[in-house]
Amino acid sequence: MELAWRSVFILLLSFLCWGLDWESDRRFISAAGPLTNNLLYNLSDPLANQRSNFAAEDRSIDVCRQPLPAFLPEFFSSVRASKITHYKVFLPWAQLLPTGSSKNPDSKIVQCYRRLLETLKAAQLQPLVVLHHQTLPASIVQRREVFADLFADYATFAFHSFGDLVKIWFTFSDLEEVIKEFPHQESRASHLQTLTDAHRKAYEIYHEKYLTYLLPPSLNPDLGTVDFLSLDLFYECEGEASLPQKLSKLQAIEPKVKVFIFNLRLQDCPSTRKNSTRLLFNLLEAINKNQVITIGFDLNTVLICSSSEKSGPCSRTDSAPLRTAAQPAPGSAAGSSPPRGSAYRRVWATFASQSRAQRDAFLRDDFPEGFLWGVSTGAFNVEGGWAEDGRGPSVWDHLGRRQPAEGTATPEVASDSYHKVDTDVALLRGLRAQVYKFSISWSRIFPTGLGPEPSRQGVAYYSRLIDSLLDAGIEPMATLFHWDLPQALQERGGWQDDSVVDAFLDYAAFCFSTFGDRVKLWVTFHEPWVMSYAGYGTGRHAPGVSNPGVASFKVAHLVLKAHARVWHHYNSHYRPQQQGRVGIVLNSDWAEPLSPEKPEDLNASERFLQFMLGWFAHPIFVDGDYPAALKAQIQQVNQQCSGPVAQLPEFTEAEKQLLKGSADFLGLSHYTSRLISKAQQDSCIPSYDTIGGFSQHVDPAWPRTSSPWIYVVPWGIRRLLQFVSLEYTRGKVPIYLAGNGMPIGETEDLLKDSLRVDYFNAYINEVLKAIKEDLVDVRSYIARALMDGFEGPSGYSQRFGLYHVNFDDSSKPRTPRKSAYFFTSIIEKNGFLPKAVKRLPPPSIANFPRKTRAFTFPSDVPSKAKVVWEKFSNQPKFERDLFYHGTFRADFLWGVSSSAYQIEGAWNADGKGPSIWDNFTHTPGSNVKGNATGDIACDSYNQLDADLNMLRALKVKAYRFSISWSRIFPTGRNSSINTRGVDYYNRLINGLVATNISPMVTLFHWDLPQALQDIGGWENPSLIELFNSYADFCFQTFGDRVKFWMTFNEPTYQAWLGYGSGDFPPKVKDPGWAPYRIGHAVIKAHARVYHTYDEKYRQKQKGVISLSLSTHWAEPKSPEIPRDVEAADRMLQFSLGWFAHPIFRNGDYPDAMKWKVGNRSELQHLATSRLPSFTEEEKRYIRGTADVFCLNTYSSRIVQHKTPKLNPPSYEDDQEMTEEEDLSWPSTAINRAAPWGTRRLLNWIKEEYGDIPIYITENGVGLTNPKVEDTDRIFYHKTYINEALKAYRLDGVDLRGYSAWSLMDNFEWLNGYTIKFGLYHVDFNNMNRPRTARTSARYYTEVITNNGMPLPREDEFVYGQFPKGFIWSAASAAYQIEGAWRADGKGLSIWDTFSHTPLKVGNDDTGDVACDSYHKIAEDVVALQNLAVSHYRFSISWSRILPDGTTKYINEAGLNYYVRLIDALLAANIKPQVTIYHWDLPQALQDVGGWENDTIVQRFKEYADVLFRRLGDKVKFWITLNEPFVIANQGYGYGTAAPGISFRPGTAPYIVGHNLIKAHAEAWHLYNDVYRASQGGVISITINSDWAEPRDPSNQEDVEAARRYVQFMGGWFAHPIFKNGDYNEVMKTRIRDRSLASGLSKSRLPEFTESEKRRINGTYDFFGFNHYTTVLAYNLDYASWISSYDADRGVASITDRSWPDSGSFWLKITPFGFRKILNWIKQEYNNPPIYVTENGVSQRGETDLNDTLRISYLRSYINEALKAVQDKVDLRGYTVWSVMDNFEWATGFAERFGLHFVNYTDPSLPRIPKASAKLFASIVRCNGFPDPAAGPPCLQLEDAGPTVSPMQEEEVHFLGLALGATEAQTALYVLFALMILGVCCVAFLLYKYCKRSKQGKTQPGQQELNTLSAF
Repeated sequence: MELAWRSVFILLLSFLCWGLDWESDRRFISAAGPLTNNLLYNLSDPLANQRSNFAAEDRSIDVCRQPLPAFLPEFFSSVRASKITHYKVFLPWAQLLPTGSSKNPDSKIVQCYRRLLETLKAAQLQPLVVLHHQTLPASIVQRREVFADLFADYATFAFHSFGDLVKIWFTFSDLEEVIKEFPHQESRASHLQTLTDAHRKAYEIYHEKYLTYLLPPSLNPDLGTVDFLSLDLFYECEGEASLPQKLSKLQAIEPKVKVFIFNLRLQDCPSTRKNSTRLLFNLLEAINKNQVITIGFDLNTVLICSSSEKSGPCSRTDSAPLRTAAQPAPGSAAGSSPPRGSAYRRVWATFASQSRAQRDAFLRDDFPEGFLWGVSTGAFNVEGGWAEDGRGPSVWDHLGRRQPAEGTATPEVASDSYHKVDTDVALLRGLRAQVYKFSISWSRIFPTGLGPEPSRQGVAYYSRLIDSLLDAGIEPMATLFHWDLPQALQERGGWQDDSVVDAFLDYAAFCFSTFGDRVKLWVTFHEPWVMSYAGYGTGRHAPGVSNPGVASFKVAHLVLKAHARVWHHYNSHYRPQQQGRVGIVLNSDWAEPLSPEKPEDLNASERFLQFMLGWFAHPIFVDGDYPAALKAQIQQVNQQCSGPVAQLPEFTEAEKQLLKGSADFLGLSHYTSRLISKAQQDSCIPSYDTIGGFSQHVDPAWPRTSSPWIYVVPWGIRRLLQFVSLEYTRGKVPIYLAGNGMPIGETEDLLKDSLRVDYFNAYINEVLKAIKEDLVDVRSYIARALMDGFEGPSGYSQRFGLYHVNFDDSSKPRTPRKSAYFFTSIIEKNGFLPKAVKRLPPPSIANFPRKTRAFTFPSDVPSKAKVVWEKFSNQPKFERDLFYHGTFRADFLWGVSSSAYQIEGAWNADGKGPSIWDNFTHTPGSNVKGNATGDIACDSYNQLDADLNMLRALKVKAYRFSISWSRIFPTGRNSSINTRGVDYYNRLINGLVATNISPMVTLFHWDLPQALQDIGGWENPSLIELFNSYADFCFQTFGDRVKFWMTFNEPTYQAWLGYGSGDFPPKVKDPGWAPYRIGHAVIKAHARVYHTYDEKYRQKQKGVISLSLSTHWAEPKSPEIPRDVEAADRMLQFSLGWFAHPIFRNGDYPDAMKWKVGNRSELQHLATSRLPSFTEEEKRYIRGTADVFCLNTYSSRIVQHKTPKLNPPSYEDDQEMTEEEDLSWPSTAINRAAPWGTRRLLNWIKEEYGDIPIYITENGVGLTNPKVEDTDRIFYHKTYINEALKAYRLDGVDLRGYSAWSLMDNFEWLNGYTIKFGLYHVDFNNMNRPRTARTSARYYTEVITNNGMPLPREDEFVYGQFPKGFIWSAASAAYQIEGAWRADGKGLSIWDTFSHTPLKVGNDDTGDVACDSYHKIAEDVVALQNLAVSHYRFSISWSRILPDGTTKYINEAGLNYYVRLIDALLAANIKPQVTIYHWDLPQALQDVGGWENDTIVQRFKEYADVLFRRLGDKVKFWITLNEPFVIANQGYGYGTAAPGISFRPGTAPYIVGHNLIKAHAEAWHLYNDVYRASQGGVISITINSDWAEPRDPSNQEDVEAARRYVQFMGGWFAHPIFKNGDYNEVMKTRIRDRSLASGLSKSRLPEFTESEKRRINGTYDFFGFNHYTTVLAYNLDYASWISSYDADRGVASITDRSWPDSGSFWLKITPFGFRKILNWIKQEYNNPPIYVTENGVSQRGETDLNDTLRISYLRSYINEALKAVQDKVDLRGYTVWSVMDNFEWATGFAERFGLHFVNYTDPSLPRIPKASAKLFASIVRCNGFPDPAAGPPCLQLEDAGPTVSPMQEEEVHFLGLALGATEAQTALYVLFALMILGVCCVAFLLYKYCKRSKQGKTQPGQQELNTLSAF
C-alpha cells in the first residue's frame, strides 16, 4: 500500500509540473529543503518510521559544523526521483566570514558548502541559495549604518565562491530574525529600509558581474531590482478564502512579475494522504487559473502532510513536521512499549551500541561563535542579609529556624552577597564570565509577597547588581523564583493556594517593568521539580511539606499556570519594547535502563524522564498538557490501589492553549545520571518512585562526589540534550544549559578541586559533542556555582563554588579554586582547541613628548624647589589634611606592581639560572626573617592564570612587573637564551594584552644573575654592555606588545643596601665609595639602554622608557631655619637627585652632592672626591635619557641639619642631616604614614625637573596582620591617592598614573613573608599559594572605576531654606559656664567634687569660675544677639536651687539668677530652652547613692516641680535630662566623668540608666498632668548618639555591629520613651545572653514592670538630639566573664583617617552621618518632631579668631540637616554648641567649642566673636542656604575650602620690569635703605648749611624781620 501511494504521489507531482502553461524555455521549480536537525536525525535513525524524508523545518542547521553525512548523495537522489527539481541551501554568513570581512573567510566552511552544492548538482538538484537566513556575524550587529556595504561585500564573496554551482540566489529569507539582531533603538521602518538597500546593492553587483537569477526577500521591493518575486504564503485550509483566491491577490502587483512561493505555510489542514491529494489539485488549479505567473512552489508542506499517517491537523506554522512521530499515542497505557520512533528510544538506540572508547572519546573542537559561558547562584544560597532593609522572611528562613540544616546552618548570612555586589562582580570579571544567572528574592522585593509597595532598598540592591554586571560586560540572567517563597504567602497556602499565581504574576510584572530595560534573559522558575518533589513531596526542602501524592502535583500544576501567565504577560506588555526572552529552567537526570535487554526497564527509563522532565516540559513545549505516560501511570496506580494514591490536576482547554509554546528557551540543569528499572513490586504508599513505577540505581563504577545524589556520569548529558532536542525543542527553541556542577566536601582539599576540574572537563566536552556531532542547539553553559553557599539541608557542608567561601571569617572571603582557573581557560578558548594568540594593540598609555627636555643647568643649593616648603610647610593641619574630591585625567593609568624574585618562585625550574638573591637567601646568615627564600614565593611562574584572574578582577589598566634576567639568560649573556623562560613572559604579556591591561616592564629589579656577580657584578664595566644586550633582546622579543619600559627599579637602594650597608646581596660593605661607583655604572647602563631603544625600536614600537626612582619626602624640622630647609633639600638630592639630576637635568650629579662629597673627601685628606665624575661626552649622552618620571614613594621624614663624623666615610654621613618620623603619624609595619608628603614631593619634582609626565610606580603599605580585612590599607591608599589628586588638580602636576604596591603578598626581601603589602592575601602555608582578595582590593577597584574620588552625589552642597518657624538656638550648661561655685548659698555638685580630685581633669582645671556667667548675664545676652538666635538653651544647676538636692531648702538667690537671666533673654526677644539636669548632681544626693539609688526618681520629680512652679510661666521649652547615656556610661561605667565610678561597669550603668528613664517619665507626667494646661509648654528629653557606619560595608557582622552601636547608644534611652516603654530587643537579648553565659541567673539589665512600661512609653513632646560625629564600627567578641557595657555591646570602633580631626580625640568631622542619623530617628521612631539641641566642634590651642575648621563644620553639618528636612525628617530646630568657649568636663579648658573666644588669662573673661559666629548668624538670618542664583546673596560664607590652590608667583610691574615677589621684596628693602640714607644726607647737609649761615651773616634789620615774618 505504501508503495502504491508513493507512486501515485510522484505521478501527481509530475502532473503538477507538466500541466502548467509555461514558456518552452522555462521549467517549473518544485522545491524542498533545507537540511535540518530533525531531518538528519530521521535519516540516521534506524528505528524511525518510514516516511518521505525530503521535508524540512523552517530553521536551517549548521550543516558544515560537522562532516557531511555519507548518505547525502543517496538521499538527494531519492529527492530528485520524487520530481523535486530544486533544493534550498542557507549560507551561514557568520560562519563563512567569522570576522564579517571577506578578507578573512573560514576556508573549511567554504569548502564544505562547495561539497554540499556539488552533491546537489550530482543528484541533478538545482540549489536555491539564500545568502542570509538568521545569524549575523558578531562584528556586524552594532554597525547598522554600514550594513548594506558589508552585505554587498559578503554577497560578492559568495557569488565568487559558489557562482559556478548556483544559478538562483536569494538575498534574505527571514527578515524578522535579521531585524531582531539590529539595535532596538531604531524603528522597524528604518530596519526594513536598511535591508532593502542591502538587497539593491547585491542585485546590482550580481547583474554587473554575474547573471542568472537573484531573488529578493519577502518585502515590498523596488521591482526594478528583482528578477522574480519570492514570497511566503500563509493559507488556512478551513478559512473562507480558497488557495486560488489567495493567489489572485498577487494580480495587484504592478508591473507584473513572476512569483516564486518560497514557503507555503498551512494552518489547520487535515494531514491525511487523501487531503494531501486535494491540496495538490488545489495548487494546480490556483497556478493555472490566475494570471499571476507562478514559476515555482515550496512543496515541503505537501510532503509533510502526505507522509503523516495521523489524522491530526497538518500545520506548518505551529508544529514541527516530525512532531507526531515523537509523541506517544494518546491513551497508551503506562508500561506499554514506547513507540518505536519515540525520542527516548531513538536516543537510546543511537548510543546503545557505542563502545566505551567511542563513548568517552574526547572531542578537540570549539563551541559556536556567540556561545555563552556563565556561572550561577540562587538568592537564598548566597545573599544572606535575611532581615536587612525590610526584607521579609522566606520559607527557607522559617525552615532554617525550625529545622536547622547540617551543623545548625541557616541562610541568614550565607555568603553575604547582599553586601558584596562589587566583590561578586569582581569574581565574575576574574572568571571572564559572559552571563551571570542569579535569582531575585521575592521577599526582598515584596516582603509579604504582595504589592503594590516594593522595598526600595531591595530594588536598589538588584539594580546595582544588574548595572554592575552590565558595566563589566556580563549579561544578567535573572531568575524570578528559585524556591524561596515569601513566608507570608506560605502561611496562606503557598504554592497549594490558587491565589499564589496572581501574586507571582504581580511580582514578575514589577520585575519586568523595573529591571527589564537591562535584563534580556528571564527565567520564571528554577528547577520547579525540586520544589515540588523535595519541598512538597519528601519535605526535605522548604517549606517542609511531605505529601508526594497530592501536594507535589498541585504545586507543579500552579507553577505551570504561573509560568504561562507570566510568559504571556511579558509577551504582550514588555517584549515589543524590551526585546528580551523568557524561559524556564528544568532539571533532569539522564536515565539508562538497568537491564537494557528488559523492555520493562527501557520503558521505566523513559517514564522516569517523563516524570522528572516531561512533567513540566511537555505542557510548555509540546501540547499544553502532561505527558501521556505520566497521566497513564498515575491512572494505573490509582486503579491498582483501593483509593487514589496520587491526584494529578487537569488543565482546561484554555489553560492548555496558554501553556503550549510559552517559552522562548528551555533552560536545563543536569548533574548526574541514573540506572532505572521497573519497580520491583507495586505499592500503594505514595512516593515519587512508587507513583512513577520505577526504581533508581547507580553503577558502582561511577565516581562518587561528596553529594549522595551526584555521581560523575559525563556521557549522560549528551544523551539528555539529544533527547530534549528531539522531544521538546526540535531545533525551534534554543536550549540554555543553566546548571551543571558538582560539590566537594569539607574534608577534601577545599582549593585544589581536581575532581571538579575533571568533572567540568568531561561534561563540557559532552556538551560540545551534542552541539557538534548531534546538532543540538545549545546556546550556553552555566556552571553551578560562582561560589560556595547555603545548600539547603546540607547547610555549608557541600561546596559547589568555583570560589571557596570561608564561612568562619565574618568577611566571607572568596578564594578561587583550581576549577575557577580551569573554567576561565575553557571560556578563553571557547572550547578545547589551543588558545589563539591575539596580537592586539595594548591600550594607549598617554600622549608623551617625543623626548624629555632636560634643564641644561644644575640645580641650585638649596634648589629652587625650596618654594615647595614655603608653600606648604606652614599649612594648618586642617587645611593640610582636608579631603579633596575630584577625578584624574581620562587616560589615567591605574595599575599594580610586583617584581620577579618576589612572586615568581620556580627558582631553578625550566633552565632558570641562579640570581644573587637565590644565592643570598640560600647562604646562612642572610638575616632574612624566618630564613625565608623566594624559591616558591607566590609561585607565579606556575600560576599565571591566577595572577591574570586577580588583575581582571581589580580592573587595573596596567600591570608593572619585572623580568628575571637569569630566567631569560641563565648566565646573564645572550648566548644562553632560555626559551621556556621567554615563553613564560610571552604568555604573561599576551594574557595582559588580551584583557586590555598594559604591561609596564622593569628590566632590572635587583636580581642580577649570579654568573655576572661572579665576575664583579655592577663594579665590572662590562656589565653595561651585558645589560644592554639583555635589554635589546627584551625589546626585540616583547616590544611589539610592551609600550612602557623601566630600566632599573630604585637604584638608590640597589647601590646603598647592596654595596654600602651590605644588607642586600651582594653584601658589599663599602659605605663611602662603592655606592657611588655602582650608581655611576647604573646611570651609564641606563643611558646605554635608553639610546638602544631610542635608535632601534622607538620608531616602530612607539613605547616609552625611563627608570623608577624612590625617595621619602623630606620635611624640615624647623621650616623657618634655612639650614634645616637645606638639609631637607639635600636629602632629596642624595636619594632622588642622585639619579634624576643627571638624567632629567644636565647629565651630571646635583651640586649639593658634588659639594658635600667633594668637601668631605677633602676634609678626609683624600686626593679626589669619592663621587665619580662624568666626562662632558658622558654628560651629553646621559642628559634627557627618560621619557617620563617614574616614582616610588611610601612615607616622609622630618629632617634636621647635623654635622656627622668624618670617618669612616659613608654615603649616609655625606648628607649631613638626621631624619626621624613623627610619632603622631599612623604606624605601619615599616614606615609611618604621612600622606601629605606625597603632594609635596610631586610638587618638588615638578619644580626641580620641569613639567614632566609623572607616574607613581609604587606606593603601598606593609602590615603584619595577614587578615583579609585590611581597613588600615584602605586608609593608606585613600589618603595617599587623595594627596596625589590634589597635586594633579590643585597644583597642576602632570601626574599620569598610579600603581599600588603590591598585587599580592610576596617575599618582602629581608622581612621574608612577615610583612604583607598585597591587595590580595597569599597563604604561604598552602602549597597551592591561594590568593584571596582583601577588602582593600575592592576599594582600589572602586577608585579605579571612579577614576579618582568624585564627590558623592549625596554629599553635594544643596541650597534651600528651613521651614518657616524653624528654631535657631545656641547652647551652654550650668557647670561649664556659670562659675560662682560657692556663691550665694550654692551647694556642692558632683562636678565640684570631681574637678577638685587630683588627676581627674586635664591641667587640674575646675569650673569654679569657668566663664563667670553667674555674674555676666548681660555679656552672655550680647553674645547671643551676635548669633541672631531666637532661643537659648541653658541648664539649671540643681545644687544652686536645692543645695542638698532636696526641697527642704530652696536657695532663692540661686533661683533669682535664673529669673534674671530669663528676663534678660525675653527682653532681647530670645526664648529660653531649659535643661533641668545637665550632669551636675548635688553631691549630697550622690552621697546616698546618686542615680544608683532609686529614691533619686522622686527627688528629681520634686526638683522639677520647683522649676515648673517658679519658672514655668516664662519657660515654654523644657528638657528633663541631657545625654543620659553619658551620665550612665561615663559617670558610672568608665568613671571618666563625675561621679567617677568605674568598678561596677557591668551593672551600675544599667541601674543608673533605668532610674534616669523613670525619673524623666515622672517629670514629664508631672508637667503634663499639672502644668501643661496652664503654662502651655513642651517637655521632653535630649538623647545623644553618634552615627555608626560599618567598618566594612560588605561584612554582615560589621553592618550588625554598626546597628548595635547606635541601638546601645541612642536606642538605650530612646526606645523605651519613643517606641514601647521597654529596652530594644538587641540590648535585652545580648545582655541577657551574656549574663547567663557568665553564670548569672538573670540579666544584668533591669526590667520594667508592665505598668512602668505604660508610664514610660510616649513621655515626649519632641525628640531632643545631640550629635557630633560618626564612627566606623565592627564586631568585637569579649570573653563571657567580662562584665561591662562595652562587652555587652560587642562593638569596637575606629575612624577613617581621611576624616578631619578636631580638638577632641573622639570627634571627627563627618557631616554625612548627621543626615543619616536624623533619618534613622525618623524611621525608627515614626518621625517624631526633632530638635537638634547640640552640635558643634572643638579646637585646641585656638588663638586665631578665623576658625576655618569650625566654619567648615557648621556649614557642612547644617547643610546635612537641610537635606534631612528635604528627606521629610520632621526637624524643628537647630542648636549650636556652644555660645562660648567653656569648661569642657574632663579636658578642662583645653578644648574650645565656642563661637565666641573666651580669654581665660583676662580677668574680665571677654567673649570675642570668632569668624564662625558671623557665619552662623548669617545662616540664622537667612534661615538656611538660599540659592544665590535666585536673588541677591544672603549668606556671608567663608568656605574653608580645600587646602592650597594652585599658586602662581605674583608679579610686580615697575618701570616696565616684571619683578617676582622675592625680587620686589628685595627691591623694596633696597629702596627703603636708600631712602633712609637720603634722609640722613639731607639732614646732614641742612645742618651744615644752617651752621655756616649763622657764622657768615650779621644780625638782620627790622625791615628784614618784617619781610621774613610776612613770608
